[in-house]
Amino acid sequence: MADFFPWISSFETGIAPVDSQHRRLVGMLNELFDAMNRGEGNAVVGRILDGLVDYTSYHFKTEEELFAKHRYPEAREHIREHAVLRRQVLKLRASLRAGRSVFATQLAELLKEWLRVHILQSDKNFGVYLLSKGIHGNPEA
Repeated sequence: MADFFPWISSFETGIAPVDSQHRRLVGMLNELFDAMNRGEGNAVVGRILDGLVDYTSYHFKTEEELFAKHRYPEAREHIREHAVLRRQVLKLRASLRAGRSVFATQLAELLKEWLRVHILQSDKNFGVYLLSKGIHGNPEA
C-alpha cells in the first residue's frame, strides 16, 4: 500500500539527525493513515497523539539546540512555528482526553500540511544555513 505522505528526497535538509527525526514523524503520520484504512483510525488517535507530543518535543529540542549552537539568525521565527504546532497537537490531545471526538482524518491532515510546509520551507532554510557554514551531515558531532 502506498504511503499517505511519502518521503521524498526534496525533504532532505542535509542535517542527519533532523532528517532522521523528520522520517520518524512522517512514519507516525503514515501509521495513522494505515490505521484509518483498516478502519482503526479513531481507535489509535490517542496513542499516536501521545507519541506525537513526546516526539515533537524531542525533535524541536534537537533543532532548537542546533539553532543556538550555530547562531541561526531565523531561530526566533522557527521556534514560533514549533510553538504553533505544539499548541495545536496539545489542544487535540486535551479534547480527546476530555471525551470530545478527535478524528484521525483531522489529525492526519493537520500533520500532513504542517510537515510539508515546515520541512520544505523552514527546515530546508536551516539546512541551507548550516551547509553554507560548512557544516555537513551531523552538526552535533
